Amino acid sequence: MEIGIITRTFERPTLAAVLDAVAAHGLHAVQLTLSSAGWADLPDAIPPGLADSVREAVESRGLRVAAVTGTYNMIHPDLQRRRDGLRRLGVLVSACARLGTRTVTLCTGTRDPDYMWRRHPDNDLPDAWRNLVVVVREAVRMAEDSGVILAIEPEVSNVIDSAAKARRLLDAVPSGCLKICMDGANIFHAGELPRMRAILDEAFALLGDHLILAHAKDLNRDGEAGQEAAGTGLLDYNHYLSLLRASGYDGPLILHSLREEQVPGCVAFLRRKLGE
Repeated sequence: MEIGIITRTFERPTLAAVLDAVAAHGLHAVQLTLSSAGWADLPDAIPPGLADSVREAVESRGLRVAAVTGTYNMIHPDLQRRRDGLRRLGVLVSACARLGTRTVTLCTGTRDPDYMWRRHPDNDLPDAWRNLVVVVREAVRMAEDSGVILAIEPEVSNVIDSAAKARRLLDAVPSGCLKICMDGANIFHAGELPRMRAILDEAFALLGDHLILAHAKDLNRDGEAGQEAAGTGLLDYNHYLSLLRASGYDGPLILHSLREEQVPGCVAFLRRKLGE
């Protein structure tokens, strides 16, 4: 596994400066957020020339785009908001080849109308599941048409809040274009930290054959947590990385949820753990 990073970690006036910062840390893989190129992360349009310029800027520095962020609230209670998000996702999916990647990361969203990282009790209602399956089926159709892989990330505040629900979604929408982005810090509900190893084991048993991307961050509590820099919290990284390796995953480990000044320490931490 190689270490990568999400581009929004570096706040710079241009994409070129962002990519220079990535390369300066000896990293070669990025998860691209289009906001790093001065666009909306899910724009209304992506001109082909601009997409080509992103790919060329990445490749000229010896980097590669492991994935591009396509996150939006897939079960927003407002139907029009869901439709707008899906339409913009289609724009991004269609541009992936020019951007230099085949993978788009997604989170499944929440019924909270204002903040997609806040759990809502209606997430567990049958209509939330039905809405999700409808939108994921349409998103997968777009992905299949463009040869793109959608990477769903289980997250405790979202409708897909566990490995079991992620497995259920994979079974409900069977497609080689629907995979999993694994983030070991995102899957512990309140009270579950004492069972960390068992929950990680279950997640990999259910989803290990479907991984396309892995994130590296940390958590300082269970519940809606998981926003700490890798190596600064409670996640059992020895176990997490051993499960990634045992699953056969050999893609990048994308640093996420860290400040720029934390990058050297987090890179050193992951390199040490991977070496162990």
